[in-house]
Amino acid sequence: MADVHPALPRRQLVVVGACAAITLLADQLTKWWASDHLADGHVDRIVGSLRLRLAHNPGAAFSLGSGSNLGPLIAVLAVVVVVVLIVGGTTTRTRMGAVAVGLIAGGAVGNIIDRAFRAGSGFLGGHVVDFIDPQWWPTFNVADAGVVVGAALLIIFGFRATASHD
Repeated sequence: MADVHPALPRRQLVVVGACAAITLLADQLTKWWASDHLADGHVDRIVGSLRLRLAHNPGAAFSLGSGSNLGPLIAVLAVVVVVVLIVGGTTTRTRMGAVAVGLIAGGAVGNIIDRAFRAGSGFLGGHVVDFIDPQWWPTFNVADAGVVVGAALLIIFGFRATASHD
């Protein structure tokens, strides 16, 4: 019986891994910087309404669900989705699909690291460091941006792939 999804090409796994590693490294370095530089309540104004302001998020992405335990659940769910996309999905067979999955993976792991190792309570109860504050959108971090941009790329290129097969 033929395999419906042949093994993911090695070069695509390298793209996923490289994008995940770069996203994770950028996320952790910027969170370290923000925790050090902005800890005293200092706010850096960048341009227009964009500013850097330290916040600790106990909730899910973009500070949603701060009063619930959704944060750890969503973080674990994001990792499960990434594993499914890598193992069984056809999305990662394209370079942009691999980049998208790498961004999502790096972002998911970055926020799980915060949940596992920062102050908080319970299983994966640590608070995520957020610091990018446009003031018209909830405060976020590089990991959140990776997940959102990766998901948008998956949607865009998923529609393109579907349209090209029609």
